[in-house]
Amino acid sequence: MSWSEIDRYLEQLLIEDDPEVEGELPPDQVTPLEGKLLHLLARMSGARTILELGTLGGYSTIWLARAVPAGGRVVTLEIDPAYAKNARANIDRAGLGDRVEVRLGPAVETLARLIAEKAGPFDLVFIDADKSSNDRYLPLVLQLSRPGTVIVADNVVRGGAVADPESTDPHAQGVRRFFDAVAAEPRLSATAIQTVGSKGHDGFAIALVGPSNPD
Repeated sequence: MSWSEIDRYLEQLLIEDDPEVEGELPPDQVTPLEGKLLHLLARMSGARTILELGTLGGYSTIWLARAVPAGGRVVTLEIDPAYAKNARANIDRAGLGDRVEVRLGPAVETLARLIAEKAGPFDLVFIDADKSSNDRYLPLVLQLSRPGTVIVADNVVRGGAVADPESTDPHAQGVRRFFDAVAAEPRLSATAIQTVGSKGHDGFAIALVGPSNPD
């Protein structure tokens, strides 16, 4: 039985009220099972404020926004104006427009603006933007975090390319630099999970932010 068939079987059993999003979307959007995982991580961590890097059509954004309680908020960053416009429409159709803010622009620049605005700290951060820049996102995300913040990064296995130091894939190299930075950061306790499914072989990294001077 194929990975995609197993995904469909599990989705039928475990995914209720799957968000409906419209518009042309790239194949790297999270799957229903992954969206539900993000939703559960947000609920389990008690997240009231969530930061997302990479909105696309708003599918993962909707899963995350459903997890925050009344008065909670999700700030999601998107570089592509067409994706951002489509995402806003999908989020509004889902009835979540009052708790989601879509910000347009390169994530590095938008993160810097959030820091300048003292917009944090966020309780959960989902990194799913340009993977070649993951290592650039991490120090900025940490400035918007607190002890207890959960950081989740998607697409970190890259079909196994992440383990190949000679890979010419800039996304794999960006993820390798990201993992190097995570491993070197004393405030972070992290793990990674390989996944297989309709999107092939990939995985998530999950990190917990600790105190600035851990003993």
